[in-house]
Amino acid sequence: MRSLFADTRFRNLFVAQVVALTGTGTGLATVALGLLAYDLAADRAALVLGAALAVKMVAYVVVGPVVGAVADRVPRRRLMVGADLVRAGVVLLLPWVAEVWQVFVLIGVLQTASATFTPVFQSVLPDVVTGEKDYTRALSASQLASSLETVGSPLLAAAALAVLGYSSLFVGTAAGFLVSAALVAGTAVPAVTARAEGGFGTRVLLGVRLFRAVPQLRGLLALNAVVATVGVVSLVTTVNVVRDLLGGSDPEVGLLLAVCGAGTALAAVLSPWAARRASTRTVMLSGAVVSLAAAAATVLVGLHPSWPAAVVAWALVGAGPGLIMVNTGRLLRVSSGLAQRPALFSAQFSLSHACWLVTYPLTGWLTVVAGFTGTWVVLAVAAVAGTVAAVTLWPRTGADLIRHRHDGADHAHVALARWTGRGWVHSHPIVVDDRHPHGPVPV
Repeated sequence: MRSLFADTRFRNLFVAQVVALTGTGTGLATVALGLLAYDLAADRAALVLGAALAVKMVAYVVVGPVVGAVADRVPRRRLMVGADLVRAGVVLLLPWVAEVWQVFVLIGVLQTASATFTPVFQSVLPDVVTGEKDYTRALSASQLASSLETVGSPLLAAAALAVLGYSSLFVGTAAGFLVSAALVAGTAVPAVTARAEGGFGTRVLLGVRLFRAVPQLRGLLALNAVVATVGVVSLVTTVNVVRDLLGGSDPEVGLLLAVCGAGTALAAVLSPWAARRASTRTVMLSGAVVSLAAAAATVLVGLHPSWPAAVVAWALVGAGPGLIMVNTGRLLRVSSGLAQRPALFSAQFSLSHACWLVTYPLTGWLTVVAGFTGTWVVLAVAAVAGTVAAVTLWPRTGADLIRHRHDGADHAHVALARWTGRGWVHSHPIVVDDRHPHGPVPV
């Protein structure tokens, strides 16, 4: 890990990600937005905040494919710096709004910029960290930072509010985005060396077509559903579980959320070790199994509420989806060529958030209609269905190697292949790229 952070490019990008997360994650901007909504709408604040979060998810789903279509045409450093500057400008405007509709407009712009920065950052990382082991460590460090942010940034917001008004949180968030922009601007981001073919419309749909064409990506889509189905338990129900089911206080809400973050952090720490000992398919499906254990544990909490049971359940809720999320980048990297990579990372960003767009309102509605236990039973059944779909859609050959034929004489690509009289035959993971536009042709 030390050698990884010795790379100035990775170190700058990592710090930029951490600074940006502190603003847009669960900390400064989120706390400030909640207080702003209360000032504007009072007893309707929850409705306003919920609608603002819905705007965020819609922006993520819609903007992701568009970003993928332009990320190989526009310098990626310029895209990330521009997104950071837009985000800084928007959060500085938020304290001045006087109407609820203005909040929605500004949040839409803010999240559009975030939906630009994040997938571009994710597509740059494998070009900066080229070694497989180092890239796995980079993904682990990135997920660990995200997990620790869920614990640290709310505490930072609380400390700031103890001495300053909530408007100061917006100023701090803007400063973070400016620091992120400066770090990215000073980093030598590799240029895209290959471009996806076709017009704008074709490129917008390229990532979705890759998910349809590649078996392991179809499995990943099912795993995205598992992550959203299990992870939503922590994000949507924690407050009510602590206050209503366990009889706890507001500080204990933060503690239970911290347990979930610790579970994800543990998954991030263990992922490089697991990646050295098992295939990506095995590691990610293991994350699905842990997610099923988490779903079962939440049902037990509903039937027999207790703090020990809740702590175990929430730790598993963090660990299971964490194992899947940390290793997603590795899977995307080996499933596409350089020309397809920006579109594929953007499609993953969009499709994964589409799953959350379904589970967020579903969980909120079920909690009111069916109670905690009924909600968690439904989510557990959905998680089982997603896991079964992932196992079915992602065959073992999609995780390891597929023996296939090239009819052309691309000797640079088939240097280790043998000639069979009908074509060159060799093996590697399933990938859709310029040499395999429709996927490898199996022998």
